[in-house]
Amino acid sequence: MAKHLALEISNLNFSYGKKKVLHKLSFSVEAGQCCILLGPNGAGKSTLYSLITRLYAHKQGDIQLAGFNIQKKPLKALAQLGVVFQQTTLDLDLSVQQNLRYHAALQGIGRKKANQGIQEQLERLGMYERRKEIVRQLNGGHRRRVEIARALMHKPSVLLLDEPTVGLDAPSRQAIVEHVHQLVQDGSLAVLWATHLMDEIYASDKVVLIHQGALKAEGSEAEISRQAKTDNITDAFFKLTQGKS
Repeated sequence: MAKHLALEISNLNFSYGKKKVLHKLSFSVEAGQCCILLGPNGAGKSTLYSLITRLYAHKQGDIQLAGFNIQKKPLKALAQLGVVFQQTTLDLDLSVQQNLRYHAALQGIGRKKANQGIQEQLERLGMYERRKEIVRQLNGGHRRRVEIARALMHKPSVLLLDEPTVGLDAPSRQAIVEHVHQLVQDGSLAVLWATHLMDEIYASDKVVLIHQGALKAEGSEAEISRQAKTDNITDAFFKLTQGKS
């Protein structure tokens, strides 16, 4: 049985003035799939995320979230989206629980349902017993867990992760990578994960490799290595991102 598309990017172009940043970019992520977005600095990853989250408006191409076009039906489309940005956006002086309740209120989630959601998400992360701790007292890895819990409170179809493990120690990084992949395996959540760390890629992941705003390769880690005629994804990455597109 074919899975439906949770995120679909079609012929997306974007420029800052005369500087082209994205060139006819097209790819999709299925429900229940983890898609790794690879690209060197300046590849257009951050711009793509800004377009998906409507921080920027696009004029050419289409973006659809769970079947909703973000230009034609922005509220319905963005309701399908959970986001964890690279820079933390938690209120450090509130408790874990207070941060999540505040987000739930912004999403229009009632108190009872919010409390159930908070318990569900924090238990999955092994953090429910720490719900009353002030976020400032948590280490970087635990703050990231809270941000993931927050992003999933409203049950989105698509989770965007913008280099969520940057600055974390190895055990914290591994815990986040394992948790996100488990979320994908357990349900229909689609994940688009921007990273430059090759060891965060699982064999089951789809990889989308972009360079200078253009799609260079897509497929599994093994498929991209074969396309590039290299032995591994790291060598494929360097080979495919040398020179101009």
